[in-house]
Amino acid sequence: MPNLLRRFVSDTRGNFAIMGAVCMILLFGCAALGVDIGSIYADRRKSQSAADLAAIVAAGNIGKARNAAAATITANGYPASALVSVELGTYTANAALAPQARFATPATGAANAARVTMRTQTPLYFARVFAGGNHFDVTTRATAASTAMASFAIGSRLLALNGGLLNAVLGRMLGTTLSLSVMDYQALIDAHIDAFDFLNALATRLDLTGVTYDSVLSGNVKVADIVAAMLSAQQAANGLNAATAALSNISLALAGVTTTIVPGTLIDVGPYSAMMVGSKPKTGVSASLFDLLSATGAIANGTNQIAASVNLGLPGIAAVSVLATIGEHPQGASWMTVGTQGASVHTAQTRVLVSIKLLGSGAVPAVNLPLYVEVASGTATLDGVSCSRPDVTASTATLGVTPGIVDAWIGNVSVAEMTNFTSKPDPGAATLVNLSAVTVTGRAHAGMGNTTPTSVDFSYSDISAQTKKTVTSTDFTSSLTASLLGDLTLKVNVGPLGLPVPGLGPTVTGIIGGATASIDQVLAQVLATLGIGIGQADVWVSGIRCDGAVLVN
Repeated sequence: MPNLLRRFVSDTRGNFAIMGAVCMILLFGCAALGVDIGSIYADRRKSQSAADLAAIVAAGNIGKARNAAAATITANGYPASALVSVELGTYTANAALAPQARFATPATGAANAARVTMRTQTPLYFARVFAGGNHFDVTTRATAASTAMASFAIGSRLLALNGGLLNAVLGRMLGTTLSLSVMDYQALIDAHIDAFDFLNALATRLDLTGVTYDSVLSGNVKVADIVAAMLSAQQAANGLNAATAALSNISLALAGVTTTIVPGTLIDVGPYSAMMVGSKPKTGVSASLFDLLSATGAIANGTNQIAASVNLGLPGIAAVSVLATIGEHPQGASWMTVGTQGASVHTAQTRVLVSIKLLGSGAVPAVNLPLYVEVASGTATLDGVSCSRPDVTASTATLGVTPGIVDAWIGNVSVAEMTNFTSKPDPGAATLVNLSAVTVTGRAHAGMGNTTPTSVDFSYSDISAQTKKTVTSTDFTSSLTASLLGDLTLKVNVGPLGLPVPGLGPTVTGIIGGATASIDQVLAQVLATLGIGIGQADVWVSGIRCDGAVLVN
């Protein structure tokens, strides 16, 4: 027996056969694992493709994102249970952010992106011995975002141009003296420039290179530089014409004016703030030169007083003097913006005291009518952008618009009350007629406005034409002057040496009533020059961008 064992150990015949058998087992094992691993990678690629498609479809149909993603997954041969989650959020295309930080959920405002997570199973054949199961879980994830945004603005259009009023009020707003004609102002209204061309011109004037638009918008910039940049953009876009000449005159008049504004209160470029100066997005952001100029003046004025005397040549009116103050713009708000659903623009709170001398009659040679009007901030919010693909001309935008609430008085308002925006004036009776020994005092109050936004739709043709649409407060049922007359309380005061004048009160009321249309026109023109309306707000959409959903990092 020991000899047999010794011979077996010393016998080297067949060693290669044994080693070959062992190696073949390992070889076949590796090949088997390779088959399973290859199957896993193939299934992962297929699952990733399905997740990519599901994310694109979901981002393109945010309102029914989960149903759209599930339908896409089943259409690609997977069970509906393979869909683990569909997360809606906000995607910010900002290279300064880490890729994983660009998608935020839940969404800030309206969602513009969807992240789809899928989990599928790959059957194992040979690797189940090592994996301890007969399948391998494959998890894939994809994020897609769509672009649906609009550029829009809020203000008030000038229904009637009056060069004297515009020169007086707009000149004081800008801190200078203007002497433009009605034709000059009409040319400024008709001329349009691209907001990004304007910002690029402003960056050039400020010698800013290699910076983002946010850097241009966040600094303090002289009004003179703002207007000079407008002039450069206008000349580059439209050449030498009447609007260029008018703007050149304004630019010359601003020489030496040191007033500054923050351009971001004028234009908010929204998601394009991180874009480098010199580049332009696909979204059109066009603005009328006059609108841009008027908004600049309103912002530049701050809480300073605008005092002007004008001759409007209206029936029944002998003279008009205006005292106006414009409050600070709402924090973080602008007059024009580019954004997605939820973006908003605002007018500034404005106070106007218009002292009107009315031509009298009979025993009353004149009536001095002090009208105080306060208009709260108006707001327009982008409620939605409906993108039509592939025919973009069927796309629409919807704004929710709330005109500023109007508070009006016939009464004695002091300059101190005009500039104190922390409280509302409560004026006493004002002297309307002074006949030495006999005076007539009066006081009236009227308010109008609603806090429920009105939905305003803009078709693609409206957007292309930059059509302005007017929203009127629901309780604005008559002229403001007529509303005040309905509440007017007069008191005839007879001094010790005075004699009563028969019918004096009705005569005063009749004079004011006869000039109602002219008084309304004065108020409308003054406020429109300041960029607001009485119980009204004009809004317009200047551009729309509708990109299909795409995969993002």
